[in-house]
Amino acid sequence: MPETTINQLADVVIKFAGDSGDGMQLTGTQFTNNTALLGNDLSTFPDFPAEIRAPQGTLPGVSGFQLHFSSERIYTPGDQCDVLVAMNAAALKANLKSLKKSGIIIANSDGFDAKNLRLANYPDGENPLEDDTLQGYTVYKMDITKMTREALKDIQMGVKDKDRAKNMFVLGFLYWMYNRNMENTIRFLKDKFGKKPEILESNLKVLHAGYHFGDTTETFTTRYRVEKARMQPGTYRSITGNAALALGLIAASSRAGLPIFLGTYPITPASDILHELSRHKNFGVRTFQAEDEIAGITSAIGASYGGHMGITTTSGPGMALKTEAMGLAVMLEIPLLIIDIQRGGPSTGLPTKTEQSDLLQAYYGRNGECPMPVIAASTPSDCFAAAYEAFRIAVQHMTPVILLSDGYIANGAEPWRFPKSADLTPITVKFKTALDEGEEQFLPYLRNEQQVRPWAVPGTPGLEHRIGGLEKQNITGNVSYDPENHQLMVRIRQEKIDKIADHIPLQTLDNGPEKGKILVLGWGSTYGAIKSAVQELLAEGHSVAHAHLRHLRPFPRNLGELLHNYDQVLIPEINNGQLIRIIRDQFLVDAQGYHKIMGVPITRQELVMRIREML
Repeated sequence: MPETTINQLADVVIKFAGDSGDGMQLTGTQFTNNTALLGNDLSTFPDFPAEIRAPQGTLPGVSGFQLHFSSERIYTPGDQCDVLVAMNAAALKANLKSLKKSGIIIANSDGFDAKNLRLANYPDGENPLEDDTLQGYTVYKMDITKMTREALKDIQMGVKDKDRAKNMFVLGFLYWMYNRNMENTIRFLKDKFGKKPEILESNLKVLHAGYHFGDTTETFTTRYRVEKARMQPGTYRSITGNAALALGLIAASSRAGLPIFLGTYPITPASDILHELSRHKNFGVRTFQAEDEIAGITSAIGASYGGHMGITTTSGPGMALKTEAMGLAVMLEIPLLIIDIQRGGPSTGLPTKTEQSDLLQAYYGRNGECPMPVIAASTPSDCFAAAYEAFRIAVQHMTPVILLSDGYIANGAEPWRFPKSADLTPITVKFKTALDEGEEQFLPYLRNEQQVRPWAVPGTPGLEHRIGGLEKQNITGNVSYDPENHQLMVRIRQEKIDKIADHIPLQTLDNGPEKGKILVLGWGSTYGAIKSAVQELLAEGHSVAHAHLRHLRPFPRNLGELLHNYDQVLIPEINNGQLIRIIRDQFLVDAQGYHKIMGVPITRQELVMRIREML
C-alpha cells in the first residue's frame, strides 16, 4: 500500500457532473450531509437539466452539483471549482470553463468513448483525455464503470442495474480523498434500500470499492482535510431553501395557533415545499394538490376565509395564472401567502435555472390598484425567517403577502442553526367572535388605526356577512359602484400596506461604514456574492458597504435616508433591472445596476470587478 500524506486546506469547491441518470444530485447531497456532520461551513448549487430525461450523453442532459466547504465562514458555492468529477465527455465540456486552471479533473474514462464524444459534439478523432486540451490541469482517468462492474461480479444483476451504482464508487473515492468517515451514507443506504437487499448490497459494495481504490492504488499519494468551521454554538443541520421555508411556515403556524392549508399545483422549482409540508400532518398541516394553478389559490382563499392560514406555492408562470384570484384576495382583505420560487422566463423559459425576474410582477402584475406586501428570502436558511415574517404580516395586517425565493436558494443548501421556540417573535391572531358592546350589526370593513378590518369566521352567530370581488362600500362591505367610494377604498387599501412599514425593522447595514463611497444594495439570492465581494474590498481599505432588503413592499422607513449616505449606489440583480427601477422611482437616486440573466448566480469576482470600476 503506498504511503499517503494529508494536506490541510482552508476550503474546497467540488463540482459533480454527469448524465442526468448518473446520480450526481444524490452523490452531491450525500457528500454535503457528510460535510455538515463534520462541522464545515458549506454552500451548494445543484444544477438540473430542464428535460425530465434528456438524451444520454448530450450537453442538455448534463446534471451538476457544486459544493463549497470550508473551515471559515463562506457565503457562496464558489466562483470556480478546485475539483471537477466528469462522468462523461458532455459533463467535462459543459463545466470545464468553471474549473480553476490548476484544478483537478476526475474523469470516468468509459464516458469518453467514441459514442460519448460524438454526443458531446467533439470533432471526430478528438478526445480531451488523450490530447493536450487539458494541459495545466491535473487529470485522473478512472474507469469507474469497469471497476463498478468488477466490484459487483458476484451479484446477479443486469449490467444496467450494476451501472446505476457507479456514483457510489465516486462518492467512496472522494470520502477517501478528503479523509472522511462513510457512516452517514451507509445509514442512508440502509434506510433507503433496507427492503431491497440486492440493491443495498450492490451500493454498499461499490461505495467501499471506491474508498479502497484510493487506499490501494499508487496513483494517489495525497489526501486532504478541511477542519471544522468556527461557528456560533448550537445544533446545526444542512438544509435547503424549500425545506427551510416549509419549516418556517410550520413554526409560524404553531406560534400563531393557526392551522395551515396549502392549496397548490406542482411546478419547478416550488414542488418540494408541497412534498415537505405533506410530511407534517401531525402539526395540523393540510395539503391539497389541485388540478391547476387557479384551483390551488382559490382553495387557499377559501381556507383563509374559513379561519385557517391559506398558502399557495408556484413559480413565475403559475403567478401569471393566479393574478385574478390574487386580486380577489386583496379585495376581500384576508390573510394569504403566495410563495413564488422564481425561475428563468418568460413563458416556460428556463424551468430549472435561477432568476430574480418576478419582482415587478409581484409589485404590479395585477389589474387595477392592487397593492400587496412583498418579502424576499436571501439564503437557504434565511427562508425559515422570511416565511415566518410573511406569515406574521399576513395575519396581523389582514392581507395577502407575496414571498419571493428563487431556484438557487430553493435547491441550494447550507448549515442551519436550530432556533429556539422562545426566540421566535410571537404572532397574535385576533378573530372577531361576537358583536362589541353597543354594536347593532357586524360591519366587516370597520377598521382599526392600521386600516385593518376584523377577521370573522363564517358561521359565527351574529357575524354573518358576505364578501366578493366587487368593490365594497367603506365600513359596511356592501357592493358599491359609487365613484367617490371607489377612490376612497383604493386609497385605504394602499394606506394599509404603507402602514406596515411602522411594524417592520428599520433597514440596517450588513457590512461596511454608515457613510461612504458606494452602497451595494441587494435583495434575494445575490446576498452571498455581495457579502463576499464587499468583505474583500473592505479588507483592502475601500469605503464600501452592503445593505440587503427583506421587505421590498413597503420598504423600511429609513431606506431613503440610508441610500443618501453614499456617493453611489450599486444594485446587482439576476434580471434586466427591476429593483433599480423601483428605487429610482421612489427615492430619486441615480442607482447603477449590475444585471446578469444567464440562469446562474452572480459571482463574487464579477461584483468585485464592477465595484472597482465604480471606485
